[in-house]
Amino acid sequence: MKKTIAIIGAGPGLGLSIAKKFGANGFQVALISRNADKLNTLVEELRSLNIEAAAFPADVYNKEQVIAAFHDIKAKYGFIDVLEFSPTSGIFPPTPASQVTEENALDAFQALVVAAIRSVEQVLPEMLEKRSGALLFTTGLSSIYPMQMMGNVGIALSGLRNYVLNLHADLSPQGIYVGHLALGVFIKPGTVTDPGLIADAWYDMYVNKDKAEDTFPQGVTPATIIW
Repeated sequence: MKKTIAIIGAGPGLGLSIAKKFGANGFQVALISRNADKLNTLVEELRSLNIEAAAFPADVYNKEQVIAAFHDIKAKYGFIDVLEFSPTSGIFPPTPASQVTEENALDAFQALVVAAIRSVEQVLPEMLEKRSGALLFTTGLSSIYPMQMMGNVGIALSGLRNYVLNLHADLSPQGIYVGHLALGVFIKPGTVTDPGLIADAWYDMYVNKDKAEDTFPQGVTPATIIW
C-alpha cells in the first residue's frame, strides 16, 4: 500500500517540488492550500508524472476548513504517513522590528504557529496509535537567528521552531520523526536554490531520521543567505 504525504501550503514552487520528490518515491500526495484552481493545476502536473495526487482546499486560518480537509484526505487515502507544513507567512509582509504591531505579529502567529498546531492535531492521534509517521516543518532562517527585517515573522517562526523541537523530543521515542528545515535562500528555479534541491534535502532528512533540524544550505547564516 502506498504511503501518503499531506502538504500544507502547497504551491507551484517548494510544495510542488516536495510532492514530486515524495511522489517519485512511491507516495500519493494530498495538497492543501486556499486556492482550489491553483491546487487543481498542481494535481494535473503531478498526475502527468504518474503521481497519484488530489486537492483539498482549505484556509489554514479556518479551523473548520482544516478539519474538513483532513477528514477528506483520510477518507480518500487512509493513514497520513507524512505531514509537511510550509504555508506562507500570513497576510502582512515581513516587518522591521520597530514596526511590529499587535495586528501583524498576531497574524503571523496564527498563520504559522496556530496553523501548525491545528494541522498536527489532525494526524498525531493516528501516528501515536501506529507508532509511525513524520512531521516536517519548513521555515525561514529567522526561526533560528534574530533578523531585524523579519520582526513579525521571526516572532512566529522562532515560536514554531520551539514547538517543533519539543515535538521531536516528545515523539521520537514513540516512533514518530519530527524535522525542521530552515531556508537561508530566496528560491530560484534552475539555480543552486532550486526548490527541487530543497525537496531532495527534505527527503534525505525524512529517510535518514538522524537529526531534528538542519538549514538549507547547510551551515547558512544571515551573513551568507543566498539572494
